[in-house]
Amino acid sequence: MRSLSMACAAALLTISATAGIAADKPAADKPAAKEAGAPDDNLAPFPDAKTIKQSAVIGGKTVSYNATVGAIPVKDAKGKLIGEVVYTAYTLPGAAAQNRPVTFAFNGGPGAASVYLNLGAIGPKRVAFGAQGDAPSDPAVLRDNPNSWLDFTDLVFIDPVGTGFSRTRTDEATTKKEFYAADADIHYLSRVVYDWLVENGRLSSPKYLTGESYGGYRLPRLAYYLQTQIGVGISGMTLVSPYLDPAAIGDETALSPLPWMINYPAMAAGHFERQGKHLDASTMGPVEDYLRTQFVADFLAGPKDKAATDRLSARVAEITGLDPALVRRMDGRVDIMTYLREIRRDQGQVGSIYDSNFTAYDPFPASARAQYNDPLLTTLIAPTTSAMVDFVTRQVGWKVDGRYNALSYEVNAAWDRDNSDSPVQDLRKAISIDPKMTVDIVHGWDDLSCPYFGSALIIDQMPDFGQAQRVKLHKYPGGHMFYSRSDSGAMMRADVMSSYAAR
Repeated sequence: MRSLSMACAAALLTISATAGIAADKPAADKPAAKEAGAPDDNLAPFPDAKTIKQSAVIGGKTVSYNATVGAIPVKDAKGKLIGEVVYTAYTLPGAAAQNRPVTFAFNGGPGAASVYLNLGAIGPKRVAFGAQGDAPSDPAVLRDNPNSWLDFTDLVFIDPVGTGFSRTRTDEATTKKEFYAADADIHYLSRVVYDWLVENGRLSSPKYLTGESYGGYRLPRLAYYLQTQIGVGISGMTLVSPYLDPAAIGDETALSPLPWMINYPAMAAGHFERQGKHLDASTMGPVEDYLRTQFVADFLAGPKDKAATDRLSARVAEITGLDPALVRRMDGRVDIMTYLREIRRDQGQVGSIYDSNFTAYDPFPASARAQYNDPLLTTLIAPTTSAMVDFVTRQVGWKVDGRYNALSYEVNAAWDRDNSDSPVQDLRKAISIDPKMTVDIVHGWDDLSCPYFGSALIIDQMPDFGQAQRVKLHKYPGGHMFYSRSDSGAMMRADVMSSYAAR
């Protein structure tokens, strides 16, 4: 998920599932109460890693693989255990390490487990979620994922501390310092990647990173830190709906036209899709050209210039499909939440920030203030949580006492943000020192949480040291989780597979 300091903050829910909680002990056996914020030293240790054999039809062929669930300890500078990070790995048995790529996958939030990329996008099995019509009460049944990447790379899905079953083993203050800050997050996750590679004898393998949303914020920083501090070279990255430039998509009331420029193409894409138009360069190109040129001039002229504001408002109404009178009253500055609530107000429905064409009924349509959680976010928690806990505890048999957090409000609320720090700097540095590194940035046209046009503008500003050949932007039908649409997932698979094959 995108960093929830932005417009989608209100959509985050605290969701957890309980797996294998033991019955209460007799009173005499219960540990004494501890001070608030103190570490829980009575946690049962995680079990050893466990592996089962599975198969799936991927890309039209049956792939047999090992599925492993395990935990990697995280220690502080003095060697004290402060956390445990749970991973799910899918590997092909018998493959030569030096020839078989391995990809580490992260979701975002901060506070999201890797289950969305795992069971929705690139893992060998998937559960239905994220498509219009999917409901939380649908059976959480795993089926083969024909769009998985497992036929061309091993996959390791990492759940940062506080997400999935991963947990801290220290007090609240130390947890925040060691795990819930932008720099600390990169440092300990880089060690987790390194430790997995050493433990599994894979340091000689081609190594890749994949991250979605805030995971896309992590990736360039992880790659550069691994390259320069840990001593692990990264062959390539895939940034899925990435949150790349916090400053650019900040306050929509600010002087800069950038937030509006970045958001309007995604609004236009949603409008064009509702009209049945095919989204491609011929459809979206004129919108992008307008926003780079006349829009900027009219925006900077300000509302005091009536002709400029009339012109801007009319064009924005045209490309978004909103009521021209409404857009003019807003001086052509339509915020995301207004767009999502107004596009289907006559039907009593609201759109999702993650995909404006994923809708649900507004529970309070007469309220002047929006009183609902994001339609898409609220439908995907139940199937992903149920499917993942069943897979880990029943199918793999990795028995654990604890909570599974697909999304954690506590982690997100505790996060020490630094919106002045852009991962674009580390992206430039990482590819500048490795002329063989490839970068695929993939987006859904309709995503308003991490709009594709922000990435397009970033790429346009990068120095030309092989950027045109090695940093590629791909856009697909759909929104933030465009891969829930099978055709879009297949297109991403083909594009990413070609980058791996080029190495």
